[in-house]
Amino acid sequence: MQPSRLDEKGLTVDLPTPSSSTSESRHTQSLGCSDDVEAGLPSVAAAQGMSFGQGRPLPPPLPAREDYVVDFDGPDDPSFAQNWPLRTRLYISAMLAFTCISSTFDSAVFSPSTGQVARHFGVSVEVASLASSLYIAGYAFGPLVWAPLSERHGRRLPIVLAMLGFGIFNTAVAVSKDLQTLMICRFFCGVFGSSPLINVAAIFADMYDNRTRGIAIALFSNTVFLGPLIASSVGGFIDKSYLGWRWTAYTPSFMGYATCVLNLLFLKETYAPVILVSKAMELRRTTGNWGIHARQEQIELNLHDLVVNNMGRPLQMLFKEPLILAVTVYLSFVYGLLYCFLSAYTSIFHGVYTMSPGVSGLPMLGIVVGLLAATVYMLHANKTYNAKLKANSNIPIPEWRLPPAIVGGVLFSAGLFWLGWTGFTPSIHWIAPTLSGLFTGAGLLMIFIQLFNYLIDTYLAFAASALAANTFARSLVAAGFPLFSRQMFAGMGI
Repeated sequence: MQPSRLDEKGLTVDLPTPSSSTSESRHTQSLGCSDDVEAGLPSVAAAQGMSFGQGRPLPPPLPAREDYVVDFDGPDDPSFAQNWPLRTRLYISAMLAFTCISSTFDSAVFSPSTGQVARHFGVSVEVASLASSLYIAGYAFGPLVWAPLSERHGRRLPIVLAMLGFGIFNTAVAVSKDLQTLMICRFFCGVFGSSPLINVAAIFADMYDNRTRGIAIALFSNTVFLGPLIASSVGGFIDKSYLGWRWTAYTPSFMGYATCVLNLLFLKETYAPVILVSKAMELRRTTGNWGIHARQEQIELNLHDLVVNNMGRPLQMLFKEPLILAVTVYLSFVYGLLYCFLSAYTSIFHGVYTMSPGVSGLPMLGIVVGLLAATVYMLHANKTYNAKLKANSNIPIPEWRLPPAIVGGVLFSAGLFWLGWTGFTPSIHWIAPTLSGLFTGAGLLMIFIQLFNYLIDTYLAFAASALAANTFARSLVAAGFPLFSRQMFAGMGI
């Protein structure tokens, strides 16, 4: 029997017999969603001993369930997200980019206010730094909820709920009257703010095929890094102004409320199984045939299935899939260094070059320029990828994504060396360590874009859970960096 798989549009297509090294089939088959559906179906035998009510016998069996399952009208069905007009996909992408920036901006905007918060509550700077670490820790635990929720109920609901919670808890941080309230609310800001980091990449995977997904993920990766890089300078200016540290929480809360309203009004559901659920509901309403349904509606979850198979799926994938584990270990170290930069740049440009708060964050614009330069390069690399894809009958090989990530790793290491070699003494002009950000930023983006695409291409059916597993681990690692990086640089004499 010839093997088959679900293509990018959720349609069954025949595949040539794969070799043992075929990348795309080796993971999707082991993690296929058909097992989840079958496991959730009610047992016929379980109904044998049940009464139909008032002494009536059980009715005759219904026709085959498969005859009533809705599907897309072929690969060009306009209801499928990849077939939406380009204008629709672009405005949704721009809106989601702002949603991501709102979350990542909040991860770093509070950091410059650590000293003022410590003085206000009468604690040490190390204790006040926990506010940043707890936020990033929230990034680790939030995806364990948001990813399974998106794969069960679609992408739109987790985004809208999360951004509402994000705004509410940031408001609570801004009005907090004691340190414990501030710390707890910062953690939950991270929990709710983690939803866009998982679901936006999954939405881009829903809306764009292999030919254009690389560009979309480049946009997403930019938002992951632009937020904290811009926030460091903005937070410094807010902290030294008459507004005070509380406005470093009010500002992201307003951004959270705005994105909640925008997504509520304009975000359309992109997840194919949930689109089919809506189609089945509409057909039931118009035809009166209650038997019409989508496969997603066949799944019946008990508490064990919900916790172990759904909420536990990201952790299972992390520890049972060596590929995810290897990628996650590397990205965790790189992501931790990103938050280490927030302390490094403050120590170098505020401590060594005696720049004022706010101004000392502006050299991070060098990293931003590096991000933009890498984006241009990735647009060019995407053409090469598309040529390979076309030559392989549009069957993607995930490993094609990796060569630019190797280049990015070299650039990132070179940028770190450049920064350390030039930023330790005021006798070297401040522009020298600032320009190191060109290599650092370009390397960061190339690493994350390509490895995110690699995970999505390999685990397309469970892209949200694969990214959640990655985000869980790298956020836990990154949460520790703000706790020691300041002391480390001080001990080095910087």
